[in-house]
Amino acid sequence: MSSPDREVRAARNDPPRTARRPVVAVTGAASGAGALLTQRLAESDETKHVLAIDERRGDVTEAQWHVLDVRDPAIADKLRGVDVVVHLAVDLDLGTDPAARTAYNVRGTQTVLTAAAAAGVRRVVLCTSAMVYGALPDNDVPLAEDAELRATAEATGVGDLLEIERLAQRAPRAHPGLNVTVVRPAILVGGTDTALTRYFESPRLLVVAGSRPTWQFCHVEDLVGALEYAALEKVEGELSVGCDGWLEQEEVEELSGIRRMELPSAVALGAASRLHRLGLTPSPAGDLAYTMHPWAVSGSRLHEAGWRPRWTNEEVLAELLEEVAGRHTVAGRRLGRKDATTLGAAGATVALVGTAAIVRRARKARRRA
Repeated sequence: MSSPDREVRAARNDPPRTARRPVVAVTGAASGAGALLTQRLAESDETKHVLAIDERRGDVTEAQWHVLDVRDPAIADKLRGVDVVVHLAVDLDLGTDPAARTAYNVRGTQTVLTAAAAAGVRRVVLCTSAMVYGALPDNDVPLAEDAELRATAEATGVGDLLEIERLAQRAPRAHPGLNVTVVRPAILVGGTDTALTRYFESPRLLVVAGSRPTWQFCHVEDLVGALEYAALEKVEGELSVGCDGWLEQEEVEELSGIRRMELPSAVALGAASRLHRLGLTPSPAGDLAYTMHPWAVSGSRLHEAGWRPRWTNEEVLAELLEEVAGRHTVAGRRLGRKDATTLGAAGATVALVGTAAIVRRARKARRRA
């Protein structure tokens, strides 16, 4: 422990971390990773008490529930006496209006950080994504935690995550004594619905010619384990989390049994951009980069602290394929069963990729008329 850290604890009359069990609050506690983490912490002998915060009451009866919006400043009163806050009330739903999603995510994180500092909380744990590193052809494989965040706001929700990262960096300066830990999972699997999980609902795996993707997954149970480590103050700083290693595109195709459809970069990116602009698909063209270039992470800081993933990439991919079985998605857009049956596997992909050109020709015809 650093000397300044000891001085802060002495001033606050805090016992050493190893001598006390923390009171932990979890936002977004009613569903997903928040519900799993709340249950795990409530059952742990290493926590004193767990507060669960959400807009609806969840099923973990061992926790103390507070039903409110995380953007409500009244959350500061609920956090008094709390040692650690794990903030998981972040909306990355593909169906949410982007402006409303950003307003919720950014304002919610700002409010939680400010409220935590006002309430005397000593640590806030935020969860973003390894996507903040960006998917770029010259990325190291794997990326270290301290690698530069080179993502842009062109992919679904990544702009929000980058802003949350900036808030995390500024918070300790704005609120001295507040420790902020950020957890960045790889492709999250386990009851999730993202542009990257929908990639595996397609009848063909779209491969951009000349690209070199690396596929690394993170099962939600492993994310919860990493968040628990952070909540119990066993590790701090910027943490990446995922399965050990990664899979090459050829391995993914062999394991999934889904054949590829290869397109030139200009065609794939151009079609994705036009389809999104026309409102035919929920995913902007920026999402495609994460299927083209490497962004696997090392997870070294968690490993050094003694954490290990329980799932392998192969196991998580198998779980994902089981989850999406029976769903039909093309370019991020879900098709009904009738549409998928009518178009067929290859036909669906070709038809949707060609939609932008068809619409463009129709517009030209109308202008001539």
